[in-house]
Amino acid sequence: MPEGHTLHRLAGVHHELFAGTAVRVSSPQGRFASSASVLDGAVFERAEAHGKHLFHSYGGDRVVHVHLGLYGTFTESELPVAEPRGQVRMRIVGPTHFTDLRGPTKCELLTPDEVTAVRDRLGPDPLRNDAEPERAWARISKSRTSIAALLMDQKILAGVGNVYRAEVLFRHGIPPMTPGRDLGRQRWDLIWADLVELMADGVKVGRIDTVRPEHLPEATGRAPRQDRHGGEVYVYRRAGMPCLICGDEVLTTDLSARKLYWCPTCQPE
Repeated sequence: MPEGHTLHRLAGVHHELFAGTAVRVSSPQGRFASSASVLDGAVFERAEAHGKHLFHSYGGDRVVHVHLGLYGTFTESELPVAEPRGQVRMRIVGPTHFTDLRGPTKCELLTPDEVTAVRDRLGPDPLRNDAEPERAWARISKSRTSIAALLMDQKILAGVGNVYRAEVLFRHGIPPMTPGRDLGRQRWDLIWADLVELMADGVKVGRIDTVRPEHLPEATGRAPRQDRHGGEVYVYRRAGMPCLICGDEVLTTDLSARKLYWCPTCQPE
């Protein structure tokens, strides 16, 4: 599932391509057809993200809410428009480009009040200027649940997924099964600040890189990571491989139906 940086990157692209212009909206697949007809010809006002949720705002207090889920994708192309390929849920055509949305978990037309209800269910997003990390800490500091599970709970912290969860805990030497209430305020502040920086970099470059300069392939002479997700990481999807710092084996286990990765030496209990 795309993590928060992907949605913020998409919001930036869509805002640049369409904001302030009247756009054509359609649903070649048909599942969004009635809502598309309401929006067709309307002015695309802005695009923004909160966590893993994308919002397209139009005139008349109309907002399209998109959650990509596991399989959703947007593709952007220059005009002229091409025949739809695959199951295109929503197509937006602007003055120079068009974008096609395929396979989302959610693509729905909401009112501003309904958007507020969606956002009220989400925790603070490290990529938003209006984020309030104190809200997340208030819940984490009282919880017996592991910090590894809490970081993935979108009601507590919005936008963090499996990669950022594993990597930020490794970068600060935090055992993933540490109860939230045992984490300590200083370590939470370090986690939050690191997520703000790492995820902002992810928006810029379009991939997740978490390895510090001194541990990069060009600094150590190791081979670059070969993975379809791209990016240089410490532990994510490196189970059974040597830790980049201590050389011990990276471990994995299942936690809340997701794979958790960590180094037991660099993140000791």
